[in-house]
Amino acid sequence: MTPTPAPAPAPAAKARARRILKALYAQYPDAHCELDYASPHELLIATILSAQTTDVGVNKATPKLFAKFPKPADYAAATPRSIEPYVKSLGFFRMKARAIHESMKTIERDFGGTVPDTMQDLLALRGVARKTANVVLGNAYAINEGVVVDTHVMRLSQRFDLTGHTNPVKIERDLMALFPRDEWTMLSHLLIRHGRRVCKARGGECARDTICRRYCSNAKTSRVAR
Repeated sequence: MTPTPAPAPAPAAKARARRILKALYAQYPDAHCELDYASPHELLIATILSAQTTDVGVNKATPKLFAKFPKPADYAAATPRSIEPYVKSLGFFRMKARAIHESMKTIERDFGGTVPDTMQDLLALRGVARKTANVVLGNAYAINEGVVVDTHVMRLSQRFDLTGHTNPVKIERDLMALFPRDEWTMLSHLLIRHGRRVCKARGGECARDTICRRYCSNAKTSRVAR
């Protein structure tokens, strides 16, 4: 379940990673998961819904969904079609409604109505891959099993020269080797925050940002700290 460990990075690479982490913490002291939730099952559902959809869009849809179905048992007793109207504003809503229904049924049947807190058990749920499991483990249970690698984390990991890969599994492996385990969850929040606000895919503010000017290949400067 865990990515094959990357070769041990050089001390200079780990020191550089620590400097990046420190700078991100200083710039975003309030970084956190931006999905709204009040329980592990709500976070799981919100994360399933967030695939190929913005957190803002998910947060607009979930209040009515969570009010209609307060507990995993309520989803399990429902049908995918009865869930669909509450998530219709989101992409792939039929597939996501089915994933929510099936995952909550499994949680009720196999885990006593409680979202499991291991990678292996989470991956047994419909609609849950490693990224979603990492979100739930890190934020609902404070378990640093891995690093959440979304499009922002992928982009910044490459621009900041933290990985030479494009495959999310290999990127996660490289980040896990570079950063302390107890920082893995926060690392994702920090990179996502910086990716959304500054180091964007297009039209970013890299050239004017202190962190990007020092570490990001997208910044319009040749001065990169190594």
